[in-house]
Amino acid sequence: MLEELFFEIGIILIIAAALSILMYRLKQPLIIAYIITGVIAGPSLLALTDSPEILELMSQIGVAFLLFTVGLGLNWRNVKDVGGISLAAGVGQVIFTSIIGFLLGVVLGFDAITSLYIGVGFAFSSTIVIVKLLMDKEDLDSLYGRISIGFLLVQDFIAMLILLGLSALGSGASFESVVATTLLKVIILIPVLWIVAAKILPVILGYVAKSQELLFVFSIAWCFLVAGILALLGFGIELGALIAGVTLSSSVYYREINSRIRPLRDFFLVIFFIMLGTHLSIDGVVSMIIPTVLFSLFVLFGNPFIVMLIMRLFGYHQRTGFLSGLAVAQISEFSFIVLFAGVAAGHLSQDVVGMAAAVGVITIAGSSFFIVNSERIYQRIRGLFAWLEPRTVLDAEKLREHKPVEVLLMGYHRTGAELLPTVRSMKRSYVVVDFDPVAIRELAEIEEPSVYGDVGDEAFLEEVKADRARLIISTIPDFVISTVLLAYLKSRDYKGVIIVSTHSEAEALECYKLGATYVIVPEVLSGRKFSEILTDKKTAKRNWNTLRRQILSS
Repeated sequence: MLEELFFEIGIILIIAAALSILMYRLKQPLIIAYIITGVIAGPSLLALTDSPEILELMSQIGVAFLLFTVGLGLNWRNVKDVGGISLAAGVGQVIFTSIIGFLLGVVLGFDAITSLYIGVGFAFSSTIVIVKLLMDKEDLDSLYGRISIGFLLVQDFIAMLILLGLSALGSGASFESVVATTLLKVIILIPVLWIVAAKILPVILGYVAKSQELLFVFSIAWCFLVAGILALLGFGIELGALIAGVTLSSSVYYREINSRIRPLRDFFLVIFFIMLGTHLSIDGVVSMIIPTVLFSLFVLFGNPFIVMLIMRLFGYHQRTGFLSGLAVAQISEFSFIVLFAGVAAGHLSQDVVGMAAAVGVITIAGSSFFIVNSERIYQRIRGLFAWLEPRTVLDAEKLREHKPVEVLLMGYHRTGAELLPTVRSMKRSYVVVDFDPVAIRELAEIEEPSVYGDVGDEAFLEEVKADRARLIISTIPDFVISTVLLAYLKSRDYKGVIIVSTHSEAEALECYKLGATYVIVPEVLSGRKFSEILTDKKTAKRNWNTLRRQILSS
């Protein structure tokens, strides 16, 4: 048995590795390779998965580790900053997707009950897929990344309420009694977990951290302990793993824990996506090809559009809405739980679940490609969203009335907030540029000159007269935005100092080739350290050129 399982997992991983090499060569997301591996190894083709229960368990462990690491890095200030838009987008998208999905099901010939299950089921998006992709892109802490995680957590909460309702129907208990019991558990759990995290864990961690191996083992045990307890209380392993990570997030050792858990997490997540592919039935897809295609198109394109509209109503730039909207362009594991509950209740046929599996594979693969290439896609199709452009740019009229500023600070959150005092101390005219309305409101409250807009838009750069500034600092670590900004300034024969940000040293070298005076790599250079450099170099280009030559020659 064990030997057969070893060879089964081995063959599956070999197929996954071969397809991953191909996808990497084609510059496609590796998630697609894992899902295709599952389709090949699944019952529809080679039928290599003779021990699905073992692989399901491994995939569940991967999900737990993923949410555990998310909890470790959860920044509550960032969650608070985007709480309003996350709640509005999460609730609004679920409501509108459910209604439109229901109507589409009726048009396609499904009965009202089946259409309702499909509409509600397809309203939820996969937190697991999005978190992994945002982690891979190092965008978890970006504006759209924080908003995306926020409304995905809102979706998960709504899904939990729906599952509680289905559980009540199945057990015969009233929905009110189930909700009341759940609230009582939450009221008891919150103070208990707070006491443990604030008083007990620091003492234990201070001891086990003396050995990195012991810290690693304790962290895994803590993840399983908390996740297991919350699962027994009816909250699910996923929520338990997330809370386990949150309780360790205030520890000084969270980075070390995260770095040691990451390889383990990535291995088990590969199994998760492979298992997802095994659920796809080729025969089921063929028999329901039209509903599969139409629902896939609706999830891939309709859901992001709904989010874009909601976010635009709240004043967010269409670029932020587009990037955030891609986070809901797939269905979730909750979708299958809802549909399986419908089958168990006798409301749905198994064919609907097969169709949902096909929609899941198509939308997860499609949204993965979209998210990995989101900035480039947006640059190509941004003209389609011109009608969503703000009619007025915040403070733009005031900006036009005055002469061009000497310093442009692009991006307020992250590094920008740390640099602002240094920029202010230069005693030169300046303005802060951001496309987060929350950041603009914060700046307005402290009476800082600010303007709302997308620095990746050449028309906006023209409007703020970027080419006439003496110093431009972009703290937005987005390679596409950095290259657009550099290309615009090069076309204007810009003579001032231009500082941009990227995620990696390889991208930094490309920016230097495009004419950047200096490149910030946040993973290498902290905002505080760069603030010291900025204080020393100021706006004199010759000072920066000396530093630039030192970097490129090293």
